Amino acid sequence: MWTHAPWQGRLLPHPLAPRERLRAYATWCNAVEGNTTFYATPSRETVATWAEQTSPDFRFVLKLPKPITHERGLGDVGPLLSTFLTAMEPLRERAHTFWIQLPPSFSPAALGTLGSFLRRLPREHRYAVEVRDRTFFENTSAAQALERALAGIDAEWITFDTTVLFAQRPTSEAESEAWLKKPRMPRRVRALTANPVVRYLGRDDPEQTAAGWRPWADAVVQWLREGRSPTVFLHTPDNADALLLARRFHDDVRARVPDLEPLAEPMPVGPPTLF
Repeated sequence: MWTHAPWQGRLLPHPLAPRERLRAYATWCNAVEGNTTFYATPSRETVATWAEQTSPDFRFVLKLPKPITHERGLGDVGPLLSTFLTAMEPLRERAHTFWIQLPPSFSPAALGTLGSFLRRLPREHRYAVEVRDRTFFENTSAAQALERALAGIDAEWITFDTTVLFAQRPTSEAESEAWLKKPRMPRRVRALTANPVVRYLGRDDPEQTAAGWRPWADAVVQWLREGRSPTVFLHTPDNADALLLARRFHDDVRARVPDLEPLAEPMPVGPPTLF
């Protein structure tokens, strides 16, 4: 996401060398979703540049590669997983959570496979699972069975909330595309671990997006008061204002939890001027 074209020259300095773009993004937000790792495992050298551009407390939530979760269905993936984890080693503590996004075809009937896979994972890392079969959200027994599987290694259940996006018909090209591509997922406000992860997708209208995140602001305030350390990712269909909205969400929470550390000042887009 740190190379998102609409941000360049508007919210992030442009042009920037590829090895400086994450550094600029990290002055806006202190976490990032690692979606690109789903499509290809980067080289260890590339990952080392990510570490160089971020502070030790920066959070990467990194998606496991597609061959592991979608193509092989979590089975016979030992060498693939080892290659991925080895490539991520330069991040050290920055590798906050490894994100196991499962396909819509993953149903409660496959929980045995998931449980077996989770039990084989190295315990020095933190993991979170995202499911997209609505049975897990609408059937109490299925939800409880998933929670038991996750509890075995203290893994989190990632919520991807698209309720605001689908609350009314699209009003832009980006929203229409999101309607076609994004899953219709319900809102599930429940943390299983000390490190909940939330993915929220709003609308292109910033005010509609902000109105829709109120349940999440309430949840994050409560989690912080309980001593948890949540990570929240805010998206809109075009993501043009996502950085601004992320900081606005943080400000909303910090107004109610004054002890929450402020975010850094964003890197100036252009050179300083006298006037």
